[in-house]
Order: sequence, then structure tokens, then C-alpha cells
Amino acid sequence: MCKKCGKTIETKEIFRTSVCPFCGADLHSCINCKFYAPGSHYDCHESVEEVVYDKEKANFCYYFSVNSNPASVESNFLEERNKNRQAFNSLFKS
Repeated sequence: MCKKCGKTIETKEIFRTSVCPFCGADLHSCINCKFYAPGSHYDCHESVEEVVYDKEKANFCYYFSVNSNPASVESNFLEERNKNRQAFNSLFKS
């Protein structure tokens, strides 16, 4: 599924030059990867050594793996953020 337009893409492999047939967005990008984790080190669950500044553009990351459930990125991020916020607030309760 393309993270940019939300349409399902029927392809077996995604290469660095692959683009969405519907909106033209790069598919081999952080936002389409199952390891993409906003808030993590370099926004990735893998131990990448260089930051990718534009998460929507194609990159050469060899950890890239297609995210079969793109909605999970937002829900996981929101759950983690809320959990951290609650922990922070509990530190300062009297």
C-alpha cells in the first residue's frame, strides 16, 4: 500500500526506483517501510548509521522491508507517545 495516496499496489518487489502507479510517490522510502518508527533513533527500529532526512523520498537503505499494514505506524507512534506522556505526568504529581 502506498503511504502517500493509500492505494493498494500489486507488485512483488520494490526497488529503489519503484514508484506508485497512482500518485508517482517513491515506494522504497522510510514511510513505506515496516521499520519506520517516528520518535525512535533516526525514526527507525533498525540500527541505521545515517539519518535519512526526507522520509518520503527513495533511499538506499538495505533494511527496507515493505510495511504491509501502514496504519500501524501511526497507531504505534500515538500509543507510545501517550504512554510516555502519562509516565512524564506521573513524575510530577503530588
